[in-house]
Amino acid sequence: MPGLDAVAGTKPRPEPLDPPMVPFALAGIAAFAVAGVILLIADAPDDWLWTCLAGLLAGIPGLITMLRHDANRRRRRALSHPEFTVTDPDRDPD
Repeated sequence: MPGLDAVAGTKPRPEPLDPPMVPFALAGIAAFAVAGVILLIADAPDDWLWTCLAGLLAGIPGLITMLRHDANRRRRRALSHPEFTVTDPDRDPD
């Protein structure tokens, strides 16, 4: 019969992934842009083109949000990993 340790599981939980998010936002914007260009060339229905335009425009606030997320991510990593450095452009170096 397995011991309580085997049943309960004593392995530490892995830390969650914290990847940079800007590439995902840029990929979404680029996908809508490419699809829109293809639809223009293929003379597709106008509704599809408007959908691509809406996706492209909705990606802009998403990109801004992801830029802020990645800036906060760099700060979090600098606090938990001293080998990373965060520079503040508003701070006087003297």
